[in-house]
Amino acid sequence: MQRRNFLKTVGLGAAGAVAAPFVSTAKAQETITWNMVTSWPTNFPALGTGANEFAQRIEQLSNGRMRVRVHGAGELVPPLEVFDAVAAGTAEMGHSAAYYWRGKVAASQFFTAVPFGMNTVETNAWLYHGGGQELWDEIYGKHNLKPFPVGNTGTQPGGWFKKEINSLDDLQGIKLRLPGLAGEAMNRIGVTTVNMPGGEIFTSMQTGVLDAADWVSPYNDLAFGLHQVADYYYTSAWNEPSAVLEGTVNLDAWNALPDELKAVVTEAARASNLAMYSEFTYRNAQALETLVEEHGVQLRTFPQDVMEALYEASQAVIQEQVENDPDSAKVYESYVAFQRLVRPSNDAGEFAYLKARDSIVN
Repeated sequence: MQRRNFLKTVGLGAAGAVAAPFVSTAKAQETITWNMVTSWPTNFPALGTGANEFAQRIEQLSNGRMRVRVHGAGELVPPLEVFDAVAAGTAEMGHSAAYYWRGKVAASQFFTAVPFGMNTVETNAWLYHGGGQELWDEIYGKHNLKPFPVGNTGTQPGGWFKKEINSLDDLQGIKLRLPGLAGEAMNRIGVTTVNMPGGEIFTSMQTGVLDAADWVSPYNDLAFGLHQVADYYYTSAWNEPSAVLEGTVNLDAWNALPDELKAVVTEAARASNLAMYSEFTYRNAQALETLVEEHGVQLRTFPQDVMEALYEASQAVIQEQVENDPDSAKVYESYVAFQRLVRPSNDAGEFAYLKARDSIVN
């Protein structure tokens, strides 16, 4: 009965209501206070506020036994040093994206986004039911970390470009902000990619350090004002068909928690994962309308030769990585097997429905 009531309150929390506590009030005086460092500006829409809400769920469900202080990018550590800070115990928790750590843990990229890979629903199914979480635990455990999916932006557009892309030749020499496997694929076809924190993108585009940039999706892109520094918004979704936001916990701190508080963190992460994806679905719809109707943003799609080149480059990058990194090979084998399993069902279900709906409903 207690577990059933707990899961019910978690669901209410994900929908925006205040969740009732799960942990006994008798133990409420034993307060554990943790710090969470993030890669996002403080209170940044969905990403920063998602970290805040994750912390709030932990406190609510633990009846105040756990309190988490959230620190925006640069407050305690630089935005791209979250992984190291949590692993070292500088902070007990982190909120970021796994593909930022490709120079430290090559296999981490598969836990954020895979070019031409699974969408958000499929990725969540792999993590929760297909062995993805266990592999993530195994790999991050080597670095003294316990990971969780704690949010997802959903499918991300191809990015903002100052000039129109009409052929593969138009991409040659472009300087593009794009992390992860997709960034490496772009490098293969003549683009120069860089990884930088989101807070630096606008100025870099404005000053000419960048010619193009991928950030997140309409909601966050509008918040950063990227429509002011680029005219063309490429909706071609290839680079991040799903984008997992990761929560990390220092493994020593995690192992020191009693089982009931481990359950609180686990279920708070699960609820936060659903909540962020739902919010992005809603906010992106509003933001895209604003970008087009109020700001005159021109939507474009990459031509076929570009998409074909990106697919071939993505496969080459992934193949090279799995051949040189045993962890990557193990994770990608699981990822591909799961994608093959779910694709026929989704093609016959969700994809077929969307095609049928779009052919009839205006």
